Amino acid sequence: MAEKRNIFLVGPMGAGKSTIGRHLADMLHLDFYDSDQEIERRTGADIAWVFDLEGEDGFRVREETVISDLTELQGIVLATGGGSVISKETRNRLSARGIVVYLETPIEKQVARTQRDKRRPLLQTEEAPREVLERLAAERNPLYEEIADFTVRTDEQSARAVANQIIDQLGF
Repeated sequence: MAEKRNIFLVGPMGAGKSTIGRHLADMLHLDFYDSDQEIERRTGADIAWVFDLEGEDGFRVREETVISDLTELQGIVLATGGGSVISKETRNRLSARGIVVYLETPIEKQVARTQRDKRRPLLQTEEAPREVLERLAAERNPLYEEIADFTVRTDEQSARAVANQIIDQLGF
């Protein structure tokens, strides 16, 4: 694993990918990227606006392009969007271009961490957030597992502690 210079964080919304990724990048002196923030930077609009205007399919096309571009860089930590693994091409790129860490989080923690966040379009529906998160977990968790080099649970530890656990797993 040491020959791979990139670390890609995958997992559901509310797993802590962005927060843990920032700690990890700081601790390892790597550049940090968040695919959602990069989409916002490139479009000049927030994710919710992209969803409203282009729908989820349009957003996923943008996401696939951004992740393709970012994974070509070297020496980065990348926090991916929770749904990025839907794309087979994205899964292949993540697997081939770096170490993939699945940040596993129980539904209860996701609900608690996302309940006040209005920037998550998939949760801004009539459907109860818990039901949405359970449906997404059933669809996406097997995809996270498929591409993960290893899995770290994020529910009972601080972001810094999870970052340290990842570094230990990497042998850095």
